[in-house]
Amino acid sequence: MPNIEDLLLSIVKPLVMHPETIRIQIEDGDEFLEYHLYLDPSDVGRVIGKNGRIANAIRTILYSVRVEGHRRVRLIIEDGK
Repeated sequence: MPNIEDLLLSIVKPLVMHPETIRIQIEDGDEFLEYHLYLDPSDVGRVIGKNGRIANAIRTILYSVRVEGHRRVRLIIEDGK
């Protein structure tokens, strides 16, 4: 299985001002493999982008990665509160 967490970190780290606060939590479900991306509240807008364009581009890349079975990858961007 490809390391989606490393892929996500390599995409997000150059975009944020506080890379040391990035945290990823993985939830393994029946239908989805959910990646919860926790960021510093000041960095959330940088990763989402204008009209969500950056977030959509990141999701397009992550969703193209194959995982075992019929599950799909899901990215949820949250602030680090």
